[in-house]
Amino acid sequence: MSEMEYTYYGFRNCVGAFFEMATSDARKILPAHLQPVEKQHTRSILALTAFEFTESMVGPYEEVVLAVIVPPMVEAGKPLPKAAFYPFMVGTSTEASRLHAIERWHLPHYMKDLEIGFAQGDGRMEVNIRDGARPVLDAVVTQYAFDPARNLYNSFMIDGDARFKANIYMEAAHSEHEEESGSITLHEHPMTAPLTIEEVNSYPFREEWYGEGLQTFEPLETL
Repeated sequence: MSEMEYTYYGFRNCVGAFFEMATSDARKILPAHLQPVEKQHTRSILALTAFEFTESMVGPYEEVVLAVIVPPMVEAGKPLPKAAFYPFMVGTSTEASRLHAIERWHLPHYMKDLEIGFAQGDGRMEVNIRDGARPVLDAVVTQYAFDPARNLYNSFMIDGDARFKANIYMEAAHSEHEEESGSITLHEHPMTAPLTIEEVNSYPFREEWYGEGLQTFEPLETL
């Protein structure tokens, strides 16, 4: 595979957290060929990921991804994915980044520029998402010890009847823990409409933080 076939995104920070959500919501969100991973009976997993991208084909931008965790696709000769995502809503700070991700990766987007703020301090990152004056979500991710990492993730997408998968590598100093010290507050908004907000835990059972690094997409696969 030629290096020219890969797509690269440089980032300053990437923070993420996993929250319990209602499996009934997860099943409504997922296409028929994907199943949710349950943390316990009737409780599936909502993933929040927020990026500060510094370099891309469309310049710097901020991005937030809401996804349901699904079983990964294990492939011979590749590491075991740390997690597999079905992104059901993506928000970005620029139109160019939205158009790029829709065309290249078939990702579903909220089609307005969002204000995505990052505030770092005292071993924590606060992420605040606003749609003009309207709040979308507020989250806190906390850090643990950082170690060098190169982790593989799967992302599954659909476009009409077409099904796709992307292998994504994250390469940076990485912190991960299950101390339940972060938080999320979801507000009523089109981005959060697929979720029964009161059924989403306000604290995460897993938190991840990548420092400055590189996100690499392998070429998109049609399933």
